[in-house]
Amino acid sequence: MRALLIDDDLELCSMMREYFSQCGHTLESAQDGRTGLDRALNEDYDIVLLDVMLPAINGFSVLQQLRRSRTVPVIMLTARIHRDDKIAGLNTGADDYLTKPFDPSELLARIGAVLRRSAAFANREPIRRFKGLEINVPAREVRVVGRLVELTGLEFDILELLTRQANRPVPRDEMSVLLGRAPSPYDRALDVHVSHLRDKLEARELIRTVRGVGYVFSAEPPA
Repeated sequence: MRALLIDDDLELCSMMREYFSQCGHTLESAQDGRTGLDRALNEDYDIVLLDVMLPAINGFSVLQQLRRSRTVPVIMLTARIHRDDKIAGLNTGADDYLTKPFDPSELLARIGAVLRRSAAFANREPIRRFKGLEINVPAREVRVVGRLVELTGLEFDILELLTRQANRPVPRDEMSVLLGRAPSPYDRALDVHVSHLRDKLEARELIRTVRGVGYVFSAEPPA
């Protein structure tokens, strides 16, 4: 995933770049609204993380101008907690709204949820093919060596998330948002669903456990 953070807090930008890198993602940053808008309009990002209070052009204006020509998902980040600010951001075209300070793992989970809802993201790569495995994202169908595999909705969502970031570890916190609840320290529900998914794919080596992190889909794409 390639993300753009538009925020004038240099310390936050540095911290988030390091965190995203550790999770296998790329985060670039811009420190004022005008520069951020130019990059968001002219470069290819999977998501834009946009602060409200910015030099040159505020976040609401950036979002308004961005929405005239781009459908890239946007999550607003702000220290302003007024309900009217949140409503204004969502009405202008934001896909989600997160109040500062925030937990980086929660931000990644929200990004995952926004990208799953984004038709633009799904349509970019409607069919993912790996050796012996074909995933039709819009149709939510999975085939193994041409055979249709029946997955539950949650199993498909787990596979979609893992293959979207193939060969990169996906943190448990990011995956656990698929369960629709905050996991407890001893919650093994995610592991049970991953185990069922492995069995149905009949290739348990495709999804490996990364101790202390989460899971990784490790298949190589076809030549």
